[in-house]
Amino acid sequence: MEGTDTIITKKIQKLKKKIAMNTPINVRKFGLAFGLTGTLLYVGCILLMITVGHGGTVDFFNSLLHGLDVSSIIRMDVPLWEAGIGIVQTFILSWLIGACIAGFYNATLPKETR
Repeated sequence: MEGTDTIITKKIQKLKKKIAMNTPINVRKFGLAFGLTGTLLYVGCILLMITVGHGGTVDFFNSLLHGLDVSSIIRMDVPLWEAGIGIVQTFILSWLIGACIAGFYNATLPKETR
């Protein structure tokens, strides 16, 4: 019976190692997730500006930024091409941030898990 106990114990230990958070992150997929999230936030800001106007946009960002007055920097006459470039830039920057986070995480993993 003791032999069976040691086999079960070894299997449990092996399973615990698999469950441990030492799994590498796919850098491209994590970057894509960050990029799409950043783009979604950017589009959300566009929709907010379109629907609530200057006053509502200023109120929203003033409350979000804890009293920082953004009324002098909010611009409502943003051309469509400029918004398009902003979406692309936001996606690229967010993708790079996500890819860096995944890369740094993977670099800290033990060698046998990479």
